[in-house]
Amino acid sequence: MKREICSLAFARAVCAEFVAMLIFVFIGLGSALHWKASVPAILQISLAFGLAIATLVQSLGHVSGAHINPAVTVAFLISSHISILRAFFYIIAQVLGAIVGAGILYAVAPTDVRGKLAVNTLSNNTTSGQGVTVELLLTFQLVLCIFASTDGRRNDSIGSPSLSIGLSVAVGHLLGIYFTGCSMNPARSFGPSVIIRDFKDHWVFWVGPLVGAILASLFYNYVLFPYQWSLKERLAILKGTYEPEEEMWERKSENKQSVELYSAQALPKNAEKLEKF
Repeated sequence: MKREICSLAFARAVCAEFVAMLIFVFIGLGSALHWKASVPAILQISLAFGLAIATLVQSLGHVSGAHINPAVTVAFLISSHISILRAFFYIIAQVLGAIVGAGILYAVAPTDVRGKLAVNTLSNNTTSGQGVTVELLLTFQLVLCIFASTDGRRNDSIGSPSLSIGLSVAVGHLLGIYFTGCSMNPARSFGPSVIIRDFKDHWVFWVGPLVGAILASLFYNYVLFPYQWSLKERLAILKGTYEPEEEMWERKSENKQSVELYSAQALPKNAEKLEKF
């Protein structure tokens, strides 16, 4: 665990999550501002959020896995793909990035345009229970798409994972905007809420996405397409102490004191890396 947190790759990964969330929130919320010349359309907002995610996943996936979402990070933790320490720092970086991104947008947007900064709210007479259900289902399909499109064990043609994930985000917005403004991402909801100090029904945008992400992780990784890992391997990954046999051999043969892992934590030998989001 100490070796992981002290590595340069770890610091780069956390920094990448912060920057990615900042950009994502700035672009996404910015697309939903009500300019007098043109009121934003549902399709415009959906594509802005979806294309922003696709671009960031393609740009930073190899650095941090490009989670850009606390719910996604929790999903990867539940499936033993990242360590507890990495998950903690990722979520902190994502939340701070969302606040900074929303803050920058608030500072540069004209007063008569910024409004409530596209903060997530229940609309069209949607109850809190309905809001949680919608957020749960939309996040479920997103996380399911993430695991399926980035699974290194697949040998069929899966196309572009980043584009698939971006489209999944866009699809969620096409429906979710009518109910909750569409979050699927607790940090995206938290950022603007902090800036404008509006936390009405805010719990909906944490409970729904987190429960949906956890259920999707359990469904894909333990029911549909489980990994054949031992309990020892899973615990080693969660503690950040797992080291593939190949790296152990390198360290012994070359007498290295430390070997930098790529940003995404290494997984057991019988599985390829799944860290793409």
